[in-house]
Amino acid sequence: MNPLKVIPLKFIYRSVLLVLLMFFSISLVVALNINISSLKMSNSIRILNGEKLFVQFFKFENHTFFPKLNTRVFTVPKITNLFFQIATTIKPTDARTFLGNEIPGLRMNNTEIVVAGEGTNLRNLPNETTPPNKVLQNERKASEELLRESQPTENDHPKNPDHKSVFIYQSHSWESFLPVLKDALTPDEAISSDERVNVIGLGNRLAKNLMGRGIGVEHDETNMTQELVKKGWETTEAYTESREIVEAAASNNNQLKYFIDIHRDALGKQITTKTINGTSYARLYFVVGRENKNHLENLEIAKELNGELEKRYPGISRGVFLKTYKDGNGVYNQDLSNNAILLEIGGVDNSLSELHNTIDIFSDIFAEYYWKSNESKEVNGNG
Repeated sequence: MNPLKVIPLKFIYRSVLLVLLMFFSISLVVALNINISSLKMSNSIRILNGEKLFVQFFKFENHTFFPKLNTRVFTVPKITNLFFQIATTIKPTDARTFLGNEIPGLRMNNTEIVVAGEGTNLRNLPNETTPPNKVLQNERKASEELLRESQPTENDHPKNPDHKSVFIYQSHSWESFLPVLKDALTPDEAISSDERVNVIGLGNRLAKNLMGRGIGVEHDETNMTQELVKKGWETTEAYTESREIVEAAASNNNQLKYFIDIHRDALGKQITTKTINGTSYARLYFVVGRENKNHLENLEIAKELNGELEKRYPGISRGVFLKTYKDGNGVYNQDLSNNAILLEIGGVDNSLSELHNTIDIFSDIFAEYYWKSNESKEVNGNG
């Protein structure tokens, strides 16, 4: 029997057409001298699901592989969109690609909205800025009067389990909140090393909450301002400093699994606050570094936690965002673990009570996710 007869002609035609299309596309790029950057190519190829693409190649070789895979990776719309984006740099679902050359500065922000929270759009994307050292060293003191009025101090200290699997830290420990600072009026003045009024205080509350739910926690309370000044580093090198902290913690305790970096946003109260059932909350959001090798795994964790938060407290989240080197650090130390979380809670105008309300509900959601994940692994024999 001639082996060629068992190959359907439609597959031969498709293969020939695909080769011709690729040859034509390459010829067109060379002839027109089109400049295609690696970032543009990477962002365009993401139209195709990488995991499904890999599985599809196996299926091409032997149809007995993955018999339940019915969703086609190579479809006419996807292939058309892929070539269109590579050739034109325009992404139909992103207005920035249409107007980037016409509006100065628009292309500078490449933050991708993976999950859009209530009211989230291109006008109020998270904007990562770090103050110069001169501003950082002119920090504000806590207002004792405002602090007393804000919320009473809680003195309960739950027992920390011996098995510590969660590491909490603050790369920008100086980030603070105007309602509890003395003589601070502008976002740039929301800076303090007082742990009662900066993000270290939020880390303390999260740590206590998780301990109370039976989860062992290590909480780093490093004053990042002091460390950067001591080394003569700029604030843009904060993630380099916190990376050393995370690496040291991981090497000293191989049981650490989750790494949570807590920040706050610089936007105002109208965007960072949400009232739900009569209670005021500081809105939160998740940031994933697009440039780190674990970004897909870290993205899945962020999306799952975000989904549970939104299910129970609609509007509490501003969403999940992917950032590149162009509009942020791009990695955020998330290459060190596939269970890394960068959590932004509230903004410069939020009160401690609003921030604590949000920390408390995040603690509940994360604890449930933690125990469900661990129980699943024990059932499958991977615990």
